[in-house]
Formats: sequence, C-alpha cells, structure tokens
Amino acid sequence: MAELNTGDDGGGKGGKIRSKKANAKVDLTAMVDLAFLLITFFMLTTTLSKPQSMSLGLPDKDPTKDNIDMKVDENRTMTIMLGADNKLVYYVGLLATPLAGPKDLTFGKDGIRKELISRQTKVLAYSAAKGKPKNGLIVIIKPSKKSNYKNLIDILDEMAIVGIGDFGNYAIVPEFSPEEQKLLEGKKE
Repeated sequence: MAELNTGDDGGGKGGKIRSKKANAKVDLTAMVDLAFLLITFFMLTTTLSKPQSMSLGLPDKDPTKDNIDMKVDENRTMTIMLGADNKLVYYVGLLATPLAGPKDLTFGKDGIRKELISRQTKVLAYSAAKGKPKNGLIVIIKPSKKSNYKNLIDILDEMAIVGIGDFGNYAIVPEFSPEEQKLLEGKKE
C-alpha cells in the first residue's frame, strides 16, 4: 500500500524533505559494439584507391642482343634539355644543324606546350605528305644532374597534355654531349 509522509521527521530543516539523487549511469556497451560493427562494415565495403603510376617502357639489358640503330627523320625529332633553376632549352633535329632552336623556353601553356603543339602539327602534316600519317613527333627529354624532379614531372605532364604518346614517342635520356652541356649552361663557343 502507499505510505503517507506526514512531515514529522523532516530532519530539522524546516520540514522540507530532500530526495537523494541517484547518479545516472548509462551502459555504453551496446554503442561500442555498434561502433565497431560500423567500422568493420565500412572497412570491408569501401574500395581503396589504386595508386596512379605512369607506364614506362624500359630497354632490354640483354648484352647479347645486337644494338640496331634506327634511322629517324630529323624533322620528327625534338630534344628538350632540363637544367638548373627551371631552365628549359629545346632544339629540333641535330644540334650541329638544327631545324629550329636552340631556344630557351618556359614551362606552361605559353612556353613549351605551345611549341610542342606547333611542332606536332607540323610533323603530322609532314608525315602525311610522305604517306606515313601515324608517324608523329619524337621527343628526347634530357634532364641534367642539376635539374629538379618537379621539372621532369612537368615536362612529362606536358607530353600527356599534348598527346605525344598517342602519335609519337618520347624518351628520357640522361646523357649529354659536350655541346649540349655547353648550350645548357649558357656558354657560347
């Protein structure tokens, strides 16, 4: 049955009775279980991004194979040399008898990209006139020991933007002739 509180045992505080507050405790076990289940679910159902890489065609290192030199038309070749302090020098054809250049350029759309697009259209027109429409520009990239990694990546990006790999080829060659080294350092003969 219910009990009636008459207020006689008020405890000496003017007859007011204070009720004791119990500490509220919340059991978080279920929430922790749910959190781990959700973490496990999302870990198993997400797709991880694949690392982006660039495909490189590397030459054979078989010393028994004979090196066969291919004759390439000078009109199709462009050499880009990368130097210190973001320096970029290019020439078309052979350095002894260049068809264009040697000339200093900058990176970006108004520099090397503009020249690559111009040269690519000229080479495609030249190759089409000779009856070989798929022969595009061949770019030889020569980074010096003083050039930085960013410049090499920038020039490879320019190759992808212009589409040199679609109709032509490009190669990274680390060797410099003495004349090219002088040209890159800005020394006049």
